[in-house]
Amino acid sequence: MSILDSLSPRALAAPESGIVEVVNYARGREGLLPLWVGEGDLPTPDFINRAAMASLNAGETFYTWQRGIPELRQALADYYGRHFGTSLPMENFYVVGSGMQAIQLSVQAITSPGDEMIYLSPAWPNIAAALEIAGARSVAVPLQFEHGKWSLDLGRLEAAITPKTRGLFINTPSNPTGWTATHQDIRDILALARKHDLWIMADEIYALYYYAGGRAPSFLDVKQADDKILFVNSFSKNWSMTGWRVGWIVAPAELGQVIENLVQYSTSGVAQFMQKGAVAALNEGDDFVRSNIEKAARSRDILCDALIATNRVQTLKPDGALYSFLKIDGVTDSRKTAIDIVDKTGVGLAPGTAFGLGGELFMRACFLRDPVQVADAAERLSRYIQGL
Repeated sequence: MSILDSLSPRALAAPESGIVEVVNYARGREGLLPLWVGEGDLPTPDFINRAAMASLNAGETFYTWQRGIPELRQALADYYGRHFGTSLPMENFYVVGSGMQAIQLSVQAITSPGDEMIYLSPAWPNIAAALEIAGARSVAVPLQFEHGKWSLDLGRLEAAITPKTRGLFINTPSNPTGWTATHQDIRDILALARKHDLWIMADEIYALYYYAGGRAPSFLDVKQADDKILFVNSFSKNWSMTGWRVGWIVAPAELGQVIENLVQYSTSGVAQFMQKGAVAALNEGDDFVRSNIEKAARSRDILCDALIATNRVQTLKPDGALYSFLKIDGVTDSRKTAIDIVDKTGVGLAPGTAFGLGGELFMRACFLRDPVQVADAAERLSRYIQGL
């Protein structure tokens, strides 16, 4: 009998990340261009680091507010006012230890073992895993892929609802597809949730990475005070803070004590010096975010134009987010192909198998990098594709 046999079946069933598998295979190789994970190539800006260091130097290393320091919660409220036109008070904002924890706590808040949560697929694999580990059931509803573009079939989404369904997880703009809900999609999904008395867990982390101008449509544009919506988000993408592990939840103020309790019995809060860095990100970081978005737009065009020019790739420029989700003609095993590509070209891509139903034949490339590097990656990939 193995010691593993004594572990929880849920823990044993937690899948290895298909993205991390490929990363671990080739991490650290000379000349590698890593487009496999969802982060940019810039370190955290100095103004954020300085704020965190000032907090450390001031001795702010003690236990702190479970819901987040008031200064950060107010900064979040102000940020939403600037970018989403809301007038939400700080009582609607809760600071947590990463966007991933925001998802975990939201899952714990609205599901019980045996409940179902519907999500749109292909999807970032962590949402399904978080649900299954919590004892809930993840139900994938595939987006439609036609003529290189992804779209939502609302009828298919409604058909997946059962008496056990507790909510809908909606990531828009989407990782990995770049699908971005239109204003009509947002209204239709919200109407569906109201009709069936469901929660919506809205992951709008890429809302500002929207290439039609402005920001992407949001559930905040149409929600009413009594709508059951939890927004999960993170400092990782906008401000180059992937390693900080700081996120937030936007929720009705009535949930405050519940969320505080869930934080207490998981991480017991986010370190104050990290929160001070996050305050600086929100209050001083709009120009940095704007430059990141402009860089992403240039790199998106470089990568997608090169791939489309091969006449061997099915994809279009994504409306939002940071990824080209591409289908190479003749590829039937994206995991095997990802390994082959990194071996032969030095370009790291994530295999579509990691993103579940509907993604099996695709590859994901993150283009939030220096356009010169992305052009190099595009040239290497084009040569590989033409040689198949």
